[in-house]
Amino acid sequence: MLQRDYKKRLLRRARRVVVKIGSQILSSPEGIEEARIKGLVRDLAALHDQGKELVVVSSGAVAAGMTRLGVKERPKTVQQKQALAAVGQIKLMAIYERYFSRFHKSVAQVLLTHEDLADRRRYLNAKHTLQTLLELSIIPVVNENDTVAVEEIKFGDNDHLSSLVATLLEADLLVVLSDVDGIFDRDPRVHQGARLIPLIADIKKAKRDLSGESKSLYGTGGISTKISAAEKAAAAGIPTLIANGLSAGILPKLFDAKEEIGTLVLPEENRMASRKHWIAYNLKPAGEIVVDQGAFEALVKKGKSLLPSGLKEVHGSFGVGECVCCLDVQGREFARGLVNYSSQELNQIKGLHTSKIEKVLGYKAYDEIIHRDDLVLL
Repeated sequence: MLQRDYKKRLLRRARRVVVKIGSQILSSPEGIEEARIKGLVRDLAALHDQGKELVVVSSGAVAAGMTRLGVKERPKTVQQKQALAAVGQIKLMAIYERYFSRFHKSVAQVLLTHEDLADRRRYLNAKHTLQTLLELSIIPVVNENDTVAVEEIKFGDNDHLSSLVATLLEADLLVVLSDVDGIFDRDPRVHQGARLIPLIADIKKAKRDLSGESKSLYGTGGISTKISAAEKAAAAGIPTLIANGLSAGILPKLFDAKEEIGTLVLPEENRMASRKHWIAYNLKPAGEIVVDQGAFEALVKKGKSLLPSGLKEVHGSFGVGECVCCLDVQGREFARGLVNYSSQELNQIKGLHTSKIEKVLGYKAYDEIIHRDDLVLL
């Protein structure tokens, strides 16, 4: 089936949409590009007039800071980037406010860090705030809080943030605008015959195939972050459109079912539950545990909980309730979960039957190391 056939069905029910606008679209080496923002705002306002609830995930704070302070070269140190982001975020929002107001649209600034989405309580608070803004017909403009989030500046991954925001709000569609036309079968910078892939039905398989095909393009950064964002969204049952935001009128084309443009990534049929998606993609693992073959098969094939008898090794230092990676005997990660015991306790009870837990520790909080409700297969 062609991309436009799927698009027709998806767009018909796509009421809540998250649009990620990359820094390559909003800036140049000299700083922020207001003309591009103006054009995108015009098209976003038109979509909003059609009754769509919009959330914009926008990069560009550092570039806006460069423009505001007259800095010609992009800063090299984290501290300089943080300072420019602090200055630039005000200017960036002022630009959005100015151009959206011309179409009688209200916008709101929402700054998030990874910790805001990793802490379950703060995660739900962010969700309720964003939902309320949408109910008030306000367009939230979301960005990472670069002033305090060192790691976010270092990796610059608003693609990841956009997929988490889309999942948080149970969006109907994620749109990722960057300086690429979509996902190609090979690196177009190296292979002249590289072909754009208009439709991806299985993003996990595509990720494996593309990683093997071109490490230069898909190994670190660039399109790899778009693929990972689409994978996270697909797991939550959300389709993703990846397209070139530098192309004039890109948003009207993407929302025209007759146009076959960019790459459409279809969602997985079996949508991951919200809480399990939060465990899999919002939490940073604090350590690793290695399970034996019997435990691996019980977890993967039978949907069982992880018991101490199946635990072989414990790597790292972590506390009760933290997220850990679950590895098979070959060292491959196959699941993530929330542990009921600390790393120190696990080292004491690994390999033991559950009946021995209390004798060794002096107490027994749970029979399971990780309950199946707190375990996510990857």
